[in-house]
Amino acid sequence: MQKFHLAQVNISKLLEPIDSPLLADFVAQLVEINALAEQSKGFVWRLKGENENATALRVFDDEMIIINMSVWESIEDLKEFAFKTAHANVMRGRNKWFAKPTEAMLALWWIPENYTPTPQDAKERLESINKNGATPFAFTFKDVFLPFH
Repeated sequence: MQKFHLAQVNISKLLEPIDSPLLADFVAQLVEINALAEQSKGFVWRLKGENENATALRVFDDEMIIINMSVWESIEDLKEFAFKTAHANVMRGRNKWFAKPTEAMLALWWIPENYTPTPQDAKERLESINKNGATPFAFTFKDVFLPFH
């Protein structure tokens, strides 16, 4: 029987360039939070650029949009990391650094356990949520779907 992992993408639109003083607080936490993710139960993979995080990768036409992608063994493992670790403190500060979203900024989807998702996969999942709401193809923590075979 095929085993599935949970892929996630979240994007944010910066209020100022990543190297601005406004973002210094956020940038200063990246190494610690990424290391925490990699040491967390159920962590499988995360998108990285040359600087060991994904902030320099430009996936969207708007260069002020940054992307974060990762893969987890289960939705429970991702929830534990996202909401019950130091990562939650970073999320609480997001209004200082990022514009208020007008479209979906998070998408979750199931992948075969040995598949590495691409930024293009992530864009398609976000577009799907914006167009269709939560579906088995792309969903959120609020409307979770089980893996389909």
